[in-house]
Amino acid sequence: MVRLAAIEHRYSFLKPIVSQAGVVQDEDALFVRGHFPSTGRRMQAFQQFAPQLARCALLKLALSHKERQSITHVIVTCCTGLYAPGLDYEAVEILGLNPSVERTFIGFMGCYAAINALKTARHIVRSEPDARVLLLSLELCSLHMQETEDIEQLLAFTVFADGCAAYLVTAQPSGFAIDSFLAVNLSCTSHLITWRIGEQGFDMHLSGKVPGKLRGGLADAGTRITQGHDFSSIDLWAVHPGGRTILDATEQGLALPPEALADSRNILLNYGNMSSASVMFVLQRLMQRAQSGQLGCAMSFGPGVTAETMMFHAV
Repeated sequence: MVRLAAIEHRYSFLKPIVSQAGVVQDEDALFVRGHFPSTGRRMQAFQQFAPQLARCALLKLALSHKERQSITHVIVTCCTGLYAPGLDYEAVEILGLNPSVERTFIGFMGCYAAINALKTARHIVRSEPDARVLLLSLELCSLHMQETEDIEQLLAFTVFADGCAAYLVTAQPSGFAIDSFLAVNLSCTSHLITWRIGEQGFDMHLSGKVPGKLRGGLADAGTRITQGHDFSSIDLWAVHPGGRTILDATEQGLALPPEALADSRNILLNYGNMSSASVMFVLQRLMQRAQSGQLGCAMSFGPGVTAETMMFHAV
């Protein structure tokens, strides 16, 4: 099943070591067979490692001092850990932002949270044209591994990985221009993806029925997703790489050619499913080759079951 996942590489905050007895475990002995950590211990690890990953992503933006001081809003998405003051506060500290910057945390929305963050940022910029919104999507999915023999849970663990994306939304005419949003809620599917806080980490249920329901739901939504544009007119597809079967279902539901989701499959191959950060990795890859005027559609999937979609174009 791992070989069929179409994932060759994933990142984790856990550093693997091999003991003298040949046993593979993480350097901090967080996950020990027969003694997996409590939720409290996992949140301690999140508070230790998440800021380190946030720092790496934020510094890669290479913002000048002037650009940092011009940031007016900070939005963070995360569904794998929380503490207060949290990652929004950490972002201000790491970059030395104006302490009066407005901060928003979007939590526990799962894989489609980044689309909702972009939606929020767009509202801010439309009401305040001078606003500069810094966004951070950070997930430590491997923090919630469970010791189980449940096949659906085991298969879910083979897909998820850790990752972080930092990005900016402003009124400046560069990069991708956000055009519109649409949420597609699939009826009678709320039990298929659930994410709850348990005694030993966060408990995920990811039903094998999701791809089939998604395929049918996207087919029914049709060109509502693309605001009436024919699918053949979409140059750039940024589909959340939730898994091989999720991408297959999207391709089939929208009757897309195989090459349409090549960028999403590349991110899945090299990074796995990083929950809310994933779609931003796909958008970055598209941005590197996009030409002015090209039309794009982004979408992410999560609890509901919901497909959060966004239309955009290259500037």
